[in-house]
Formats: sequence, C-alpha cells, structure tokens
Amino acid sequence: MNKKKKKGKSQSTRPARVGIPKWVKFEPEEIEDLVAELAKKGYTPSMIGIILRDQYGIPLVKPITGKTITQILEEKGLLQPIPEDLFNLMKRAVNLRRHLEEHPKDKNAMKGLQEIESKIRRLGKYYVRVGRLPKDWKYDPEMARLLVSTAF
Repeated sequence: MNKKKKKGKSQSTRPARVGIPKWVKFEPEEIEDLVAELAKKGYTPSMIGIILRDQYGIPLVKPITGKTITQILEEKGLLQPIPEDLFNLMKRAVNLRRHLEEHPKDKNAMKGLQEIESKIRRLGKYYVRVGRLPKDWKYDPEMARLLVSTAF
C-alpha cells in the first residue's frame, strides 16, 4: 500500500502444477490432523505452512486437501479471532507507539505509525465486510495494546 515505491516486484512465482507431487506420502486427513496439532501448539497459519514445507515435505496444503490452512482451522474451531495479517500490523503499531512514548519528536516514526494504522483500518473494513470480524469492530490503539500484550 506504500504509494511512494513505483518499482517492480521482485519475487518468484510458484510453478504451475497439476495434481499432488509424487513425493508427498500423506493423505489429506493426515495433513488436516497435522495442521490441527500444530495450531494447538500455538503456531500461526503461516508458520504451520512453513513447518509443513520444511519438516514434512508438503509444499502446499490446498492442492492435496482442497482446503487452505485457515479453512481447516476454521472447520476444527482453532482459528484465532483476529486474522494473522491484521494482528501483525497491530503488533507493529503497538511497538511504534511504545517507541514514540520514548522519542516524541521522531516525526518519521509518527508518519510510519499513521501509515500502519491506516492499513489496519483498511484491512479491518475488509474483514468486517467479508464477515471475518464482527460488524461493530473498530481499531482502538489501547485495545490493540492489551490484545498484543496478552498474546505474548
């Protein structure tokens, strides 16, 4: 969302693959159980994907199970109340507010905080619209500070 950067994006794209890779020896039910087990240990959906890729050799969950990790967690009732990307932005905003309490004249950090909180509000509106957050959800810095402090 940063409007200043008008360069290209430098990232690799996944190769197109039809079907399940030959080296994956897990059944879809086993993968769903692994996802649930890792979520119960406190891992986020992105960390679960990394663990499945690195330790179990499962490159992507969706082609094998037909569902994403968050869909699996939602079915099993293990999905966290606030989406992971929104929660990470809230953590950044809380840390930046803490920095601004110590350094109130840091204008660059103040601008960064405004941009992060704008992203939080835009993303929050999206999640309210799609039904992932309650209709009356609003971003409140104090609520975010309490939420982030209880998550650690």
